[in-house]
Amino acid sequence: MIAFLEGILAEALPTQIIVNVHGVGYQVLVPVSSYERLPPPGQPVKILTHLAVREDAHVLYGFFSAAERDLFRLLLLHVSGVGPKMALAVLSGLPVEMFKSAVVSGDIAMISKISGIGKKTAERIVLELKDKVGVAAEWEASSAKNAPGETDIRLHDAVLALISLGYKQVEAHKAVRRAQDVADAPLTAEELIRHALKILS
Repeated sequence: MIAFLEGILAEALPTQIIVNVHGVGYQVLVPVSSYERLPPPGQPVKILTHLAVREDAHVLYGFFSAAERDLFRLLLLHVSGVGPKMALAVLSGLPVEMFKSAVVSGDIAMISKISGIGKKTAERIVLELKDKVGVAAEWEASSAKNAPGETDIRLHDAVLALISLGYKQVEAHKAVRRAQDVADAPLTAEELIRHALKILS
């Protein structure tokens, strides 16, 4: 099992990266949440990994934080019908703490807004994760401490709105973050959408 890679970031795309480890380039599939936190290509990087062994390939999945990798593995192991591609979509669509809060509160609507996740899959995710002994209890205990703030929710709502208008997830994330970064004060979700649309146009 390959637990992590540490080397030079040779190439970075929204869905995959290549890490040069002593002259060997490892291709790693990553969620948008990890991609956004990567250094520029050419810089040192350490990425946590999960190796999936299939009949036709060995595939490495990479994560910037242990929380992301833990959630990825939890979805793979404990939710029927969820494979690596869908687990990456979950991580790309919601920050880990927002996802945990949605599961604890049974917020099917929030989870089903993730690209590629329908209402039935969202219901199955909530049901099967809540049934796992200790998972929901542990998340509930930490959700009050780590609950997403108002700013996180506003940013997320703006990103989802842009995705629903046809923009790609990565473009939407970047535009919304840039809109907030250049603002003098916190913006409402509607203001974020308006400013982000100007940036995207």
